[in-house]
Amino acid sequence: MRFDIVRRRKWFFLLSGTITVAGLIVVLLFGLNLGPDFKSGSRIQIELNQPFHASQVEKAFTKAGLATGQGAITAAGTKNQMAVVRLSYTLTNVQEAKLNQMIKTVFPKSLGTEVNTVDPVIAQQQSQTAIWAVLIASLGIVIYVTIRFEYRFAVSGIIALLHDAFIVISVFALLRITVDLPFIAAVLTIVGYSINDTIVIFDRIRENFKGSKVKTLHELEALVDGSLWQTMTRSINTVLTVLFAAICLYFFGGDPIHNFTFALLVGLISGAYSSIFIASPIWVVWRSRSLSKSRRKKASVA
Repeated sequence: MRFDIVRRRKWFFLLSGTITVAGLIVVLLFGLNLGPDFKSGSRIQIELNQPFHASQVEKAFTKAGLATGQGAITAAGTKNQMAVVRLSYTLTNVQEAKLNQMIKTVFPKSLGTEVNTVDPVIAQQQSQTAIWAVLIASLGIVIYVTIRFEYRFAVSGIIALLHDAFIVISVFALLRITVDLPFIAAVLTIVGYSINDTIVIFDRIRENFKGSKVKTLHELEALVDGSLWQTMTRSINTVLTVLFAAICLYFFGGDPIHNFTFALLVGLISGAYSSIFIASPIWVVWRSRSLSKSRRKKASVA
């Protein structure tokens, strides 16, 4: 089944614009559910050495005079015999000692706890570092694509990447999923994957553009549309292969990487969509302006 992608670009732009605006509203209204990596708090890893229910762990914390938020307790480790608890506040030495005592009382087989605390200063530094990591990666992509192709391709690709990253952020904000360092790793992975697929399409467009004498917008649309369909099988097969691996990790990889793999799933789907339906049509709109200027110059000379 083949249809005109580029000529229907306004519909794809409208869809992406709607999703982006909706995501922006969600982020502004609800914000992100930041984990201890990006705000002060404690992450407690408890080797219980036995099966457990979250209510049992919560009971031990209550006896120690500590409050746990909703969804703060997750299972990890072999046979889910390890509890990971995320708190929005930092533990003192006295609280940690009392917690160890209560854990030992409720879970006699427990092998002890490991507490990792992030203070506000470190949390702020990690937030800034995460933002810089995404910006530097984007800048590197712009420079590479500009040198390898042209600046129009570079900017179109970055717009598509920002589209992908923002969709993932919006989904996490809407579902109230914890945003932590693995989430940033997932976003950077998505950026790398998405630009790879986009560059393959751009390369085909460039090769077809070299051997043609495009003079009108209609001819440019037909050329880019043909290039997209020439790479369509490759794009679909690639994303399906990666999605299969990500789905396996999501269901069988364990709770510690659950959010990471979920971000990958959303980002991979968004990345495949933006590479085909957003990046190339944006380039067409931009490039068509150059064609119009060229025709006007020739007409004025004549």
